[in-house]
Amino acid sequence: MVEQAETVQEIARENGGKDFQWATRPEERNLLWDGRHNAYFACLQTRPGARALSTDVCVPISRLAECVHETMEDVKSYVVPVPMVGHVGDGNFHLIFLIDPDKPEELELAKTLNKRLVRRALAMEGTCTGEHGVGMGKQGSMQEELGEAVDLMRDIKRLFDPENLMNPGKVVTL
Repeated sequence: MVEQAETVQEIARENGGKDFQWATRPEERNLLWDGRHNAYFACLQTRPGARALSTDVCVPISRLAECVHETMEDVKSYVVPVPMVGHVGDGNFHLIFLIDPDKPEELELAKTLNKRLVRRALAMEGTCTGEHGVGMGKQGSMQEELGEAVDLMRDIKRLFDPENLMNPGKVVTL
């Protein structure tokens, strides 16, 4: 593990990256987690009054750089810069589209770019969601990713929740 981290650090330096900082004590780890949790709110402050559409995907580490690069090229067409945050060591990254609530065309463009992101991740043998879950927004993507397995998931939901009381309309619809 240490050898891999040193190799990655050297690659980062060769490409203009900064030195890694390691959190070894609980207080240091807590600070990192605080930063991660506050990233969303910091992004919102870059466009006051905006609403955020956050999304994520996960791809194999071997495809991560390619996916990130293609994604950042793709989102250049959005109306404002699109922040990206993540813990990419596991192949997972998040985009935060900042949307003017008075401009529905911005939401539609963000949704279009998100669909392209998901298709890109699936084409790279990744998944449509890293940790945000499926909810309602990625139901179609689940079908695209898992095919007939979604029908099995629906059958299992019917078995355990015949009256559709648990989280209705999320992940799989009945």
